[in-house]
Amino acid sequence: MLYPLATLEAEKLHAIQDLEKDIGSPVVALAEVEADTAALPEDQLKKLQELEQELGVVLVAVRPN
Repeated sequence: MLYPLATLEAEKLHAIQDLEKDIGSPVVALAEVEADTAALPEDQLKKLQELEQELGVVLVAVRPN
């Protein structure tokens, strides 16, 4: 499973904003995405990790459908 940021309708966004005010802390909404990670050979995994480091993001290789 992967969990990117959720796209929210206005009603859901307002509910989350109300919760943030109530608890005094920011809340991040994530959406569940069905995905299987790819099994990469060591050399390909190293390339992925190097690009993660360079870009400052998390990269996930997934199996093609």
